[in-house]
Amino acid sequence: MMVSGPNVHGGSMASIYWFRRDLRISDNSALAACILASNGVIPVYIHCDESGLELPSGASDWWLHQSLSSLSRELELRGSRLIIRQGSPADVLTELCTECGASSVYSSERVEPAARVNEADVEVALAARGVTYRAILNGLLWHPSDALNNAGKAFQVFTPFWKALQRTVLPPPAPIIMPAQINPPVNVVWPVSIPLSNLNLLSNSGWDTEFYKQWQPGEAGARASLNRFLESSIDYYPEQRDFPAAKGVSRLSPHLAFGEISPAQIIRGIYQRRGGPPITTDAETAYVRQIAWREFAAHLLWHFPHTLKSPLRQEYDKFPWQPDDASLIAWQTGNTGYPMVDAGMRELWATGWMHNRVRMLVASFLVKHLLIDWKEGASWFWDTLVDADPANNTLGWQWTAGCGADAAPYFRIFNPVLQGQRFDPDGSYIRKWIPEISSLAAVYIHQPWMAPQSVLAACGIQLGATYPYPIVDHNEARQRALQSLAVITGSRSGGSNLEGTLNL
Repeated sequence: MMVSGPNVHGGSMASIYWFRRDLRISDNSALAACILASNGVIPVYIHCDESGLELPSGASDWWLHQSLSSLSRELELRGSRLIIRQGSPADVLTELCTECGASSVYSSERVEPAARVNEADVEVALAARGVTYRAILNGLLWHPSDALNNAGKAFQVFTPFWKALQRTVLPPPAPIIMPAQINPPVNVVWPVSIPLSNLNLLSNSGWDTEFYKQWQPGEAGARASLNRFLESSIDYYPEQRDFPAAKGVSRLSPHLAFGEISPAQIIRGIYQRRGGPPITTDAETAYVRQIAWREFAAHLLWHFPHTLKSPLRQEYDKFPWQPDDASLIAWQTGNTGYPMVDAGMRELWATGWMHNRVRMLVASFLVKHLLIDWKEGASWFWDTLVDADPANNTLGWQWTAGCGADAAPYFRIFNPVLQGQRFDPDGSYIRKWIPEISSLAAVYIHQPWMAPQSVLAACGIQLGATYPYPIVDHNEARQRALQSLAVITGSRSGGSNLEGTLNL
């Protein structure tokens, strides 16, 4: 689809384009529709909580600041500029339409419950003033209302969802070619924008220093990350994706979370490297499958909005979680005494990101070793991840806790030592993030408490002082977790037939 400019016959007045989590210009179907229907577009970003979580989101706030700054520059290069406001979207958009005489407002459609409420409120408020509102799906491959199984219900298992998605929406349609210029309205007083700094998205504490070294937020950064991945890593993705010390993953998740790149753009990039669809390798298919998991998360939140704050499987409302502030803080700060867990939590704090294999491990440790409610973990991730996304966060934590759709059985309990030995065999990942034990040999680095005292002393390690002892014994924690599961299932600890899956 090519967007050549405003349709002078289709619309005689200005339109507002409301940017949300679609902070890009290229291949933006909602923005394209706005341009086609208008004689000039006023781009607007409204700062408000559309997640419905009302929790801190410090890391993603940092990303949002950088992304809005990048978007503003991109718009200026195209002859436009970004208007920033904050408050209720219905109130702000009503005010803006009055100020500039806009006859229509366009935006991307979102799946979060609070965001959908905002869309309904905006439509009602604008209609009362004779202004049309249109929200267009812009960040997914498949609209959740169309993605239904053979019984006409929402998918709750990934594999049939994946098969249906492949049949229905792959390959994605041709890209939208956006105009070189985004024309402003003629004879319209341009609305006043508040400074980006007024949103107070950046921290003054310096905790985000490493972020600037790690990331390039914005549309250009997203393209660069995709190109690097396609050129250097995708062919080795199945073999390397589970090893956190390897550069085997794309790190595109924050760009996707903020809509700086779309799933369709990524998939087209994968196809194009081999001359176009449907030619793909097993490695490419494995990566596209991961994009489909993100799609699955969004569909689940659309169809089951209550899962943002409560389990999909209602029996888990009765799970006997055991709140423990000291253990929670040890987990948050990377001081559990299990190096693979601690390395992941320290990587998260320093960079705003964590490798997916390690995310599964640290999440399992919190809900199964420590018996701390998954919502505590989801809250911490929401605050510390630059790619914090309500749908993905909810799916991931409910998957780990065994209480969501297509979830891992609760009785599958990761052994943090074995996980480290398997996915970080030489300890490279641990050495990077836990320097106080970096001089330990690989045989001991995943379980320092097993090292002879002479080895610890030679390495300058004093357990309990320079690095903690494990805050919980793995075998005892496993048994306690199974006993807790029995409270809601009425079963015994799992049975001998499950022993092979308990100690992963």
